[in-house]
Amino acid sequence: MKAVAVTREGSGPELIEVPDPTPEAGEALLRTLRVGIDGTDHEVIAGNHGGYPEGDDHQILGHEAVAVVEDANGTGLEEGSLVVPTVRRPSGADGGHFERGEPDMAPDGAYVERGIVGAHGYMSELFTSPPEFLVPVPDSFAEYGFLVEPISNSEKAFEHAFAARSAFDWRPESALVLGNGPLGLLTLAMLETERSPFDRTYCLGRRDRPDPTVDIVDRLGSTYVDSRQTPVDEIPEAHEAVDFVYEATGYAKHAFETVDALAPNGVGALLGIPEDWTFEIDGGRLHRELVLENKALFGSVNSNVGQYEAAKDRLTAFPDWFTDALVTGVYDPDDADAAFETGDDVIKTVVEFDTP
Repeated sequence: MKAVAVTREGSGPELIEVPDPTPEAGEALLRTLRVGIDGTDHEVIAGNHGGYPEGDDHQILGHEAVAVVEDANGTGLEEGSLVVPTVRRPSGADGGHFERGEPDMAPDGAYVERGIVGAHGYMSELFTSPPEFLVPVPDSFAEYGFLVEPISNSEKAFEHAFAARSAFDWRPESALVLGNGPLGLLTLAMLETERSPFDRTYCLGRRDRPDPTVDIVDRLGSTYVDSRQTPVDEIPEAHEAVDFVYEATGYAKHAFETVDALAPNGVGALLGIPEDWTFEIDGGRLHRELVLENKALFGSVNSNVGQYEAAKDRLTAFPDWFTDALVTGVYDPDDADAAFETGDDVIKTVVEFDTP
């Protein structure tokens, strides 16, 4: 079968031929429809994140997918139904996190991640999986169901943010998304749905108008903030101090500047993964600000099945134009190189293996 992979000796994504997988007992065979590409895939290709499956000279990419149950193989799944696979799988002792339905909270080393570290991903014509790692989705999700995975990561961040403020009557009104890439725009759209409590939203980026990402920010009814003109720590003066900050840039200084951007009692979620970087900060002032203003920062990665379920509802709440504007390219596996190209006109791309 065809698969898009990175190899130990290569420098970019490659279309390779690998044997069709055979499901073991307790596994179903899935036929891949679409796989989304995000920043993590580029990090894996560059060798800055993740790792190869043990003993293999290649890693099949892709962790955002929607697929069809090709062969239920006695798992109880309905053949022909659509599913979205989760990312993490247990690897060794995990402290019971998978058993409790909390794979996202398992410590490093207790799991592998499909398409990221230690396990092959979904960017192939077929893959296998136990049913407990598959989330059923309606047939209408064939086109954009791969977005459930990234949306679920933000659902987790929202859930943890509100949990961090659950000891008092927190009534947030304003939110700031750091980053106008695909995850940032998805999160911004989530903040603009009817179920969101936020009245005012902002999105930080570094692009000049006209730009397709800025157009989306405007159309969602949010305020675009150019970080070259207004750095994160100056947003309270230029606009307002915000109740919630969602960081999706991986720019290390933003973690600390978030403290200045927050209003009293505010909370910041850090999802970007920066490279090592040494720089000076006024730690005493930031520490004091966190304490005296009851501010909080937390890190968040991955998600659980409950958050995937919430993501399904959130995806259906997006306006129809949004997903069409977000996905700027759909490519055949034979054009994988083009699918991974970046540029000012590229927001999110997809590799399409099949249709239902």
